[in-house]
Amino acid sequence: MTTDMIDPTVQPPSGIAGPETTRVATKRLSKWTLYWRRYARNKGALAGLVIFVLLVLFAIFGPLIARYDAVELDFLNLSTGPSSEHWFGTNNAGNDLFAQVALGLQRSLMIAVSVSVGVTIVSALVGTAAAYFGGWTERIALLVIHFMMVIPSFLILAMISNKSGGDWRVIALIMIFVIGWYFPARVIWTMALSLREREYVSAARYMGVGGMRIVLRHLLPNIGSLLVINFTLGVVNAVVTETGLSFLGFGVKIPDVSLGALIGTGSSSLTTAPWLFYFPAAALTLLTVSMALVADGLRDALDPTSAAGGRA
Repeated sequence: MTTDMIDPTVQPPSGIAGPETTRVATKRLSKWTLYWRRYARNKGALAGLVIFVLLVLFAIFGPLIARYDAVELDFLNLSTGPSSEHWFGTNNAGNDLFAQVALGLQRSLMIAVSVSVGVTIVSALVGTAAAYFGGWTERIALLVIHFMMVIPSFLILAMISNKSGGDWRVIALIMIFVIGWYFPARVIWTMALSLREREYVSAARYMGVGGMRIVLRHLLPNIGSLLVINFTLGVVNAVVTETGLSFLGFGVKIPDVSLGALIGTGSSSLTTAPWLFYFPAAALTLLTVSMALVADGLRDALDPTSAAGGRA
């Protein structure tokens, strides 16, 4: 039989791979493509990502497109509701609330991201180092972590606020960091305990690799998914903490603005000028909900054992 008599439409028998099948089988998706596919299966996570991006754009470009500056006073519109001139209304001093909410969201995000980066780095180093080295290093680290966990947070805040002075940004960063690093460090220590006896760690130790190099090159990369999720949730916790501190008078104070400061001032006029409370509260709610949804999607995308993420 010649090759001209072979029907090209006939498929090869089962178990025999044709040329097209071989090419498809050898084509592999990149790691990031697989992550994105797993993330995109979570519709709530996609919605959270869209909301978060819109909030970031609002924080960046909101002060630029606002008709009034955040500190500019309009004496002809004192404590007026939303209108075509003042989209979110004004406060009793005549400040444009749209510009203030955009600027407050921007500053709250800056504080939250800065604190979350620092908390993630410190908690990762403390937790993995304590788990790997053990002995006195582990005991001292756990002693400090457990001591911080049993001390009421408001006592720490009171001590820092009474002794500190200067820029409110530095004070807010220090206070949120001090009360936020020890719980993630405890979680990371627990996870790192199961990694320190793995074969690749033992092999690196027998080859004479230094302890900190093993921590940085072998332990931390293998808990990278946990660190990403901790960072995302850390942003939420930092925003909520900053809001609470500003509301209680420990953080950002008027005339400087943040979401917490705006909510604090708006709560006092909830019955007479409710827009002063509702708009910054809505921005805070959308931010925390969107970040929680993003963290849930990242957990499904980065954890191969997650049933919610599905198969790639």
